[in-house]
Amino acid sequence: MERYYTTREVCEILGIANRTLRRWIAEGRIRAVNVYGRWRIPESEIKRLLGQPLEEIAPPRKPRVIIYARVSGANQKKELENQVEALKKLVNQNSWELVGVVTDIASGLKEDRRGLRKLIEMARRHEFDVLLVAYRDRLTRFGFEYLEELFKAYGVKVQTAFQEEPKDFYQELVEDLIEIVTSFAAKIYGKRSHKYKKVVEAVEQAVKDP
Repeated sequence: MERYYTTREVCEILGIANRTLRRWIAEGRIRAVNVYGRWRIPESEIKRLLGQPLEEIAPPRKPRVIIYARVSGANQKKELENQVEALKKLVNQNSWELVGVVTDIASGLKEDRRGLRKLIEMARRHEFDVLLVAYRDRLTRFGFEYLEELFKAYGVKVQTAFQEEPKDFYQELVEDLIEIVTSFAAKIYGKRSHKYKKVVEAVEQAVKDP
């Protein structure tokens, strides 16, 4: 995955003034991406201008990592701690630079989680390079690829530590399923209707069956 640099970083690497860099961008002499009013320059463009590997100009920097962990309920705080500890071990094993830990106690279906909003704001300010999560659905239950692309636009790589979730995540999946069905049934029939109650009761009973 290609890294994107801020204008300040590019000016330091190339040894030019900010106004010069902005003129080059305006003239099309250097390719840049406008992310919410802030320019980001891909590493390939810097290498092209330098005419040599970037590593020879600027020493490699350890990836700055943010750990993100999430559970659905307050009764899962121990699991939340276990996620954080497992991810910290991975950071240490790879000699990465840990710059923060962000957590949420909320459903993976919820889009306005406080921790998730914080991650996006930190990425927008280019405060870290790698977002490390235990599993894909710790970041979000649906739409992982969209969030991955959003963070990529800010120069952040989303990395999952493990592929398969442990079996004890089954209950959380059940709760999310009930939440989805409940939400759709309410929109279709209305919460006070007999059909709404019948659909919700049927789903709850189905997930109880072995």
